Amino acid sequence: MFSINPIYSIFLFLIIEVLIYLAVIGMVLRRSAGQRWVTYLTALYALIALLVQSLNLAWQASLIPNIDFFILEQTYWYSSLLLAFLLILILRTFLQKEKSNLWGGIGIFFVIILALLPLNTFQLPDILWTDGTWMIPRERVAFGVVTIGWLIFTIGAFFTFRNTYKNTHQPLHRNRLLYWLPVFIFLFSADALFINNYPNWGAPFRLLGVWLLGYIVITHHLPDLQQISRNVSIYFSTTILASLFYLLGYSLAQQLLPATVESSPRLTGTIIALLLAMFFRPLLNFVESLIDRWLGIDKQNVSQTVNEYSQSISNILDMERLANVTVSLIMEVMGIQRGFLFLVDKEKREARNYYALRAVRNAGERPISAIWLDEEGPIAEYLTKEQRPLLQFDLDLLPLFKHSHPEERNWLNRLNAEVYVPIFAKREWIGLFALGGKISGNRYSKEDLLTLSALAGQTAVALENARLVENLIDLNNQVRDAYRDLENTKRDLEKIDRTKSDFISIASHELRTPLTVMRGYTEMLLENPSLDKMTLKMLTGIHEGTLRLHEIMDSLFDIAQIDARTLELEFEPIDVGALIQEVSLGLTQTIKGRKQSLKLDLPPLPGIQADPNTLRKVFYHLISNAIKFTPNKGRIIVRGKTLPFSNKAMPEGGLEIIVSDTGIGIDPSFKEVIFTKFYQPDKELNKHSTGKTKFKGSGVGLGLALSRGIVEAHGGKIWVESPGHDEVSFPGSHFHVTLPLRKQTKGSTLPISEAIQLVI
Repeated sequence: MFSINPIYSIFLFLIIEVLIYLAVIGMVLRRSAGQRWVTYLTALYALIALLVQSLNLAWQASLIPNIDFFILEQTYWYSSLLLAFLLILILRTFLQKEKSNLWGGIGIFFVIILALLPLNTFQLPDILWTDGTWMIPRERVAFGVVTIGWLIFTIGAFFTFRNTYKNTHQPLHRNRLLYWLPVFIFLFSADALFINNYPNWGAPFRLLGVWLLGYIVITHHLPDLQQISRNVSIYFSTTILASLFYLLGYSLAQQLLPATVESSPRLTGTIIALLLAMFFRPLLNFVESLIDRWLGIDKQNVSQTVNEYSQSISNILDMERLANVTVSLIMEVMGIQRGFLFLVDKEKREARNYYALRAVRNAGERPISAIWLDEEGPIAEYLTKEQRPLLQFDLDLLPLFKHSHPEERNWLNRLNAEVYVPIFAKREWIGLFALGGKISGNRYSKEDLLTLSALAGQTAVALENARLVENLIDLNNQVRDAYRDLENTKRDLEKIDRTKSDFISIASHELRTPLTVMRGYTEMLLENPSLDKMTLKMLTGIHEGTLRLHEIMDSLFDIAQIDARTLELEFEPIDVGALIQEVSLGLTQTIKGRKQSLKLDLPPLPGIQADPNTLRKVFYHLISNAIKFTPNKGRIIVRGKTLPFSNKAMPEGGLEIIVSDTGIGIDPSFKEVIFTKFYQPDKELNKHSTGKTKFKGSGVGLGLALSRGIVEAHGGKIWVESPGHDEVSFPGSHFHVTLPLRKQTKGSTLPISEAIQLVI
């Protein structure tokens, strides 16, 4: 008969153990990111266990025959004590316990005691105790010290595990801790067997314990033990029930139809198997529901849940009601203790982008302070990039979140939530569900997280609609407030305008009389031939200033009449071309002083009914402005044309006068503003109102306002066209004035003027 040499068996076991231990060491060291110390300690534990087991197998294979058995036995003792010490350090590091100095001190204490015993420092006798049959030699003191130390470390590890589990309420953390129970069972059993000199029995336990320890250390999301228990229970329960069904069915067939069973056993078995197959699915459903009820596991119909949820929130547009309904439905359907809905807005603070999270709460509920998550922080980056639920378990343990801002972590911890479900609409993060633990105490399964993601997707549409409605309401309120403010401002402006008009009217009336007196007396004094040159020069200056004031007062008086709609026009037949020529000739000295050219290009124009005094002011202001805002050596052109009748404004036709220049131009956004009272076109202009002919010299800002009032009082229209304002290329401006023709009395006609071609 073939037999295997025991040496070969030992070598085979040695190779298998070496490969397994080395695989564990490589596995934990390769995944040490964020868990460096616990993986290093685990690798050291596996290495020491490998060396001890290799020593044991090598001794059994007689590879080291010279080693004394007592030394080998002491190796078992000391290694078990050392491994127990390492195990409690691994456990405390794994649980992130900061204070382990006490256990380090206890370990050093036992190292010192065991180091001093061989030297007989304590002066112990060779035989500590004997009854004649049994005795305790001094060499066995080390065994007692090791046993005491091993018990201390073992009990310490167990109570550390027990207290941590008792104070941990999150199911994922508790599930992670429960995996340590089989580790304790395997490793403590192995230590006990090694200490009592049963290494071959203890080796398999230690091997299993080390492998499971390495798996726990490197695996973040450990399989759900409750789910494993469920699957195992269902498997064994259905197997046992199926076997019982088959046995009972076969026994019953033997009782009722013994001849048939005896003659055709295969047929009988086939029929029973078919019956079992027919009833197996209902039997499996029954077993699953029974075990789920026993373990407290709630099963949900995801499609039905999502459909009902969508129908419940689809028509809600109020933000507070939407928050209440969504959170309440999720809590009810999934059996959750608490929940919150946060709105997410992107904001910029201190040159960095943040996500502002603001809770949607009812007026009577406790408010939750807002938080700003850094866009580049690990928490916001995970939620925006992954777009899937984030577990508090991951926040607590994953190295990725260790560098997140403490304020963000503390704020999330205060919510006492277990999962954070982001809500996205059009790839934009707009909301967040913060949900607490389940009432049953179970963990969130993968199916639960998928369901929550689906519900968040359904919420996104309703949330976006509610936010749009909320923004629309805010916008309407802002528009209403702005309209109310605008009405108040309009009334204030009308009041100010009335006050200004009243002031202009009063000032023009009250100042005209003294100015007329001053003008008259100065003119009388100027006619006196006996005045010396200095006095004459002073009187001339006074006279020019008086004329300027008189001109301003006339403009103010006309503006006051226009504002009060009391401007009285004395219509008479006039020749517009001749009137423009008269105004232009009056400005000859000014034009020559600026080295400019003024060209009149007026075709024969029909005579019109108009007030010559006021119309003369219009063309005076237009040509004066053209001179003022055109640089030296610039050109001014006055053109005219006849307009046919076209609309209700000019039923008899009309004429159009265009005053063009090569000046600085006008910004298109100011084409209407320049026709308002007291408008100053540029803050850089000369503020002296006497600068009537200076380049860009300023005035009181009444010329164009007065011109528009006069033209419109004649039934015409005035406007300006310009490419823009530019003091380098000088694009120029074109002022247009249209005046209507009026129907004459029967038999009366107005002559056509002569063409005027003149260059000044």
